Amino acid sequence: MKPVIAAIQLCSGSDPERNWAETERRLREAAAAGAQLAVLPENFVVFDATRYHQVATRLPEWLARLGALARALDLWIVAGTLPAAHRPDGVPVPDGRVRAACHVIDSDGEVVARYDKIHLFDVEVNDAQGSYHESATFEPGSDPVCVDTPVGRLGLTVCYDLRFPELFRALADQGAELVSVPAAFTQVTGAAHWQVLLRARAIENQFHVIGAAQGGVHSATRITFGHSQIIDPWGRVLAEREADGPGVIVAERDVDEQVSLQKRMPVRKHRRVH
Repeated sequence: MKPVIAAIQLCSGSDPERNWAETERRLREAAAAGAQLAVLPENFVVFDATRYHQVATRLPEWLARLGALARALDLWIVAGTLPAAHRPDGVPVPDGRVRAACHVIDSDGEVVARYDKIHLFDVEVNDAQGSYHESATFEPGSDPVCVDTPVGRLGLTVCYDLRFPELFRALADQGAELVSVPAAFTQVTGAAHWQVLLRARAIENQFHVIGAAQGGVHSATRITFGHSQIIDPWGRVLAEREADGPGVIVAERDVDEQVSLQKRMPVRKHRRVH
């Protein structure tokens, strides 16, 4: 049987418990659809910078909830991002900031990997919010992370990382066979670049890319693009959620086809610049 992967789209707000209820509902839906691994979007428990520190103090609780659900559903979970008050080595994050931490929970409920978002979204966008300065809230991570899962060796990224192909190539060099992209792309940047970037990263590295997005209206100034999708190594869109709001998409990973493509077109062996 071919491995089945899921991308979960949400429209999270400032109420963690309401967001959690929707998260749990969609993870159950993914498991019922046969998924062995499900990817949640960025900021799935809270999408409100004023509450990140409060939520960060409850990180063990959120991980315990995810672990219990993973065990109950026999499902691996890529937990989008959760705000973390400590670095992976346990050192507190200074300057009143947190880290955007993506945890991977296995089907036994154990945390088997953590990736801290490296690239922070400090940009000007022609929308109602206008200016985004993630570095005021988050401290960047520094290390690419891969983890072995039942659906293949998974590379971890988050949102703005998608614009930095060198990170994806580093994950490919670590043996990644698929890469997850929990995200909260703005409506403006998402409409322009979300799918083309997902497809580009898949094509140039010949791996599957799972884009799990926030999608909808979060506040008077924050609208996200949504369009969660799963891309294969040839750049084909295997599944896409075209509507706003919460939903689940699933797709099979064709391992044999991926291996065949890499043999027919061995682009990694043809690299001349490192």
